[in-house]
Amino acid sequence: MIIFRLPDLGEGLSEAEIVRWHVKVGDSVTVDQPMVSVETAKAVVEVPSPVSGIIRILHGAAGDRIETGAPLIEFAGAEPGSSPEENADHGSVVGLMPSSADEFASTVGGARTAPANAQRIQAVPAARALARSLGVDLSALSGSGRAGLITLEDVIAAGLPAAENDAPHGSTMRPAIPATDNGAVQPLRSLRRAMAQSMAMARDSVMECTVLDDADLHQWHSGNDYTVRVLRAIAKAQLVEPGLNAWYDASSHSRRVFDNVDVGLAVDTPDGLLVPVIRDVGRRSSEQLRAELERLKISAVNRTVKSDELRGFTFMLSNFGMMAGRYATPVVVPPAVAILGTGRARSDVVAISGRVEIHQRMPLSLTFDHRVVTGGEAVRFLGAIIRDLELSQ
Repeated sequence: MIIFRLPDLGEGLSEAEIVRWHVKVGDSVTVDQPMVSVETAKAVVEVPSPVSGIIRILHGAAGDRIETGAPLIEFAGAEPGSSPEENADHGSVVGLMPSSADEFASTVGGARTAPANAQRIQAVPAARALARSLGVDLSALSGSGRAGLITLEDVIAAGLPAAENDAPHGSTMRPAIPATDNGAVQPLRSLRRAMAQSMAMARDSVMECTVLDDADLHQWHSGNDYTVRVLRAIAKAQLVEPGLNAWYDASSHSRRVFDNVDVGLAVDTPDGLLVPVIRDVGRRSSEQLRAELERLKISAVNRTVKSDELRGFTFMLSNFGMMAGRYATPVVVPPAVAILGTGRARSDVVAISGRVEIHQRMPLSLTFDHRVVTGGEAVRFLGAIIRDLELSQ
């Protein structure tokens, strides 16, 4: 018998949700045959078989959440290509990837491996970030997750005020919630859970500042593509102030400034927020940018966007004005250091050379991490965006 455990799918997450099984007990499968579709916090991923054999046991049904490293499938009569020992544990099918239970020291240039003799603290990434902000010592905690994994709830409990921790056994001092029969409790799943963790991390680790202004679009010809023009303007602004197209590593007090502009575009979906990445914006034509935008939006809504298309953005864009809203304070998600929000363009009354005119204007909101970006750099970057947007084409 061979036990196949849910591998770390490269998302750095502690679990995934089963969407649907492609096999059933008793089926014969071959190596690389798709067995199950699972939903991570970012995408739906098909997990292929690591062996040829017969399905003996399926752990979980559609809708169940499986922790990384937990048994997923058991095979009988398996042939992995070499002679495995009985009860072998084939826990990875997507390559050699670090487990989310391992502790890593991230740098802007990649991963920094701990010394071989260093003790690894098992904690999910969100718990590690929250522990840093609360001053909680992870080594002093006993994790409630699988194999002692420290969860977000463990850190929250450890960081509660002393008055609450000293409450009589069986009681708490949490604010009372009015009793009501209205509404239904909806546990946060997949995208919404990931968004909650990401926003909590951003709140605790970024010193945000936002500057606001408007771009006058009066010179535009008909047929201009708003989002494509904004992407082009971001690429032009990066040439003026490269420091906003960067990652910041607080642990080493260093930043990595990029030449390529890879823009993460926030896409609103029924399941929550996804941020697919448009690569190398500065070197693409308007037609190429529009085609890529459409492809990524459709993939995001259908949850077919690939995992590598959701990673590695160097700058962020939220064009919330397509729905409603004029100005905002968009949130920077580390390690990026800046995000631009574009509000709804509308006709404004403006004074031009002593006379009143009506011009179409686009509101812009630029949030930046003030730990690494100065106010001067931010407003020069925003000014460069405005200058490019105000060109006729």
